[in-house]
Amino acid sequence: MPATDFAGFRLDEQVAAVTGGASGIGRSAARLLAASGAKVVVLDIDCESAAESANQIREEGGQAKAMAMDVTVESEIERAMDATVAEFGRLDVLVSCAGIAIREPALDHSLKHWNQVLQVNQTGVFLCARHAARHMRKSGYGRIVNVASIMGLSGGGIYPNISYQTTKGAIVNMTRALAIEWASDGILVNAVAPTYVRTPFIEELLEQPGIEEEIRRLTPLGRLAEPEEVAPAILFLASPAASMVTGHILAVDGGFLAQ
Repeated sequence: MPATDFAGFRLDEQVAAVTGGASGIGRSAARLLAASGAKVVVLDIDCESAAESANQIREEGGQAKAMAMDVTVESEIERAMDATVAEFGRLDVLVSCAGIAIREPALDHSLKHWNQVLQVNQTGVFLCARHAARHMRKSGYGRIVNVASIMGLSGGGIYPNISYQTTKGAIVNMTRALAIEWASDGILVNAVAPTYVRTPFIEELLEQPGIEEEIRRLTPLGRLAEPEEVAPAILFLASPAASMVTGHILAVDGGFLAQ
């Protein structure tokens, strides 16, 4: 495309579903996708906050609808994807932002907590991708963007977080595997790997003495990211501009992984 043509980053008439769209990275991504022309379905277990996110998008001039969905319940995922297609006629983009963390040392991490994190962060992402892809393959077009983490590409080290690190590593290779499997269906599968992002997700963590200082020390740019700095990377991977990109993990990390 010509250097001055940014049409490839537009999502006009496309339909995008965003899990975890009620807050943090998910809300910022939903807003930016809508600002780029997409009709956005905000999916979240928190119904009230999902509605607030959709309302904010509409107030900003975008098109959005909120739906309640628990990524640990496959029937709810199937229902939400089917309802999206029934209402809008298509599903072009899936952004999987829903995730949890239970930060405990491996020796103290209960099987219950381990399974809980895997069910949301790993199995939930897989099920959302699979049910979205079943619709996308019918049109021969789709963009799936998973939210991984720098913890999926490194061992962490600042504090114990074994199940989160494990699931984010799984998302990295799941993204690559699905990209290969679904390439012939016209479905591109990529992921972003953010650094520590200043959202409600890590508020409690940042209250611990010395944690934010250590994050800053280990980040060449010397600060945490804002959710609005991750959303543009998601938009790129979700847009026609990334038509030759699949199986890629795009770090948005302030140089964390470059060290």
